[in-house]
This record gives sequence, C-alpha cells and structure tokens, in this order.
Amino acid sequence: MARTVAVVDYGMGNLRSVSQAVAHACRDEDWRVVVTAHPEEVWEAERVVLPGQGAMRDCMRALDDRGLRQAVLHAAAHKPLFGVCIGMQMLLDHSEEQDTPGLGLIPGRVVRFRLEGRLQSDGSRYKVPQMGWNQVFRPVGPGADHPLWEGIPDGAWYYFVHSYHAVPSDRHHTAAEADYGGRFTCAVTRDNIFATQFHPEKSAEHGLALYRNFLRWTP
Repeated sequence: MARTVAVVDYGMGNLRSVSQAVAHACRDEDWRVVVTAHPEEVWEAERVVLPGQGAMRDCMRALDDRGLRQAVLHAAAHKPLFGVCIGMQMLLDHSEEQDTPGLGLIPGRVVRFRLEGRLQSDGSRYKVPQMGWNQVFRPVGPGADHPLWEGIPDGAWYYFVHSYHAVPSDRHHTAAEADYGGRFTCAVTRDNIFATQFHPEKSAEHGLALYRNFLRWTP
C-alpha cells in the first residue's frame, strides 16, 4: 500500500506546482501525493509539505480558519515536515510582517530586507522583493551535512520570491544561506523539520532532488 505525502491546502500556497513536483520526485517509488484541506488526512499522512505564499498574517489566519493548525503541529512533532516559502516563515516565533506570531516551532524571527539605497556589484539597486535565481550555500556547522543536501552541489541555484527572511535564534537551525545584500538564512531545520525560503518546485532538477531526499529522509 502506498505511503501518503500530504500537501497542506489552507488556500494560500502554490499547491499545483508543489504537488506536481513532489509527485514527480517520487514517481518511481511507493508514494501517493494528496493535496488536502482536511486535518484528519494531514494527521494520517506519513509526510507533510506546508507551502505558503502571500502575507504572513493571512496565512496564519487561513491555517486556523480551516482547523489545520493542530494537524501541522502534530506533524512537526511526529513525522517529516517540509515547509516552503511562507510555510517556512510560519515555523518561527514571529514575523515583522504585520506583527504576526508564528507557530513557534523554530526559535527566531522573520524580518524584512533592509536594502534601501544599496547597490549591487553591477551598479543596479537591490529590489525588494528578491525575485529570481540565487545560489544556496551550506553554512559552517551541523546544517552543512544535512541529509537533504545529499547529491546536491554546494552553491546550487534555486528560485526565490520574497521580501522577508528568517533569522533563527540558534545558528544550529540554519540549514542553508544565500546572499542578497549580505548573507541570510534561506533554509532551516530542527529534528524532523526542514524548510526553505526558496521554491524547490520552481528550481528544476536541484529542486526535485531536494524533494526526493525528503521522501527518503529518516530523521
């Protein structure tokens, strides 16, 4: 019987792209990918993906309105959980965006890029949001050897769309960094949780490799 990956549908994620990418990553393995707004399906799934896009406050409200908060918290405590974009930011304690509390699963905060008036190496101004491809590097420390990076070269390119970024309280929770006006955390991890600010589903083979490693991960 196929194992289930639940992609959490609370009305705020790029669900089709995420679910298709996860399904493609596991096409040769015994997995079933479901997009679901039903808490019981999230509780029963072997693995959970929490996507998100838009404003942090709207995402948190939608998660609560659909009764999915406890199912996500249960997943974070008991099974592999992969957060994407706002789905990553929601895992932290608090976001500057509209002064919004998060789920408190990873200590830290989410802050806006402050790049006004600063120039890039080519003389152009930094734009917020950051939109486009950027390189992702392993940090110095435990995150550098995380199993989800297996087979993926350091400095691989991933696709970003965001105005805010995570600042974990403990560097041990940083799983990757990128540079946009300075180094910032672009992936976080803790126990059975892994999450990225960038979009693996929009990042070609390196994104699929990350999802494939998630499906094989035994934290």
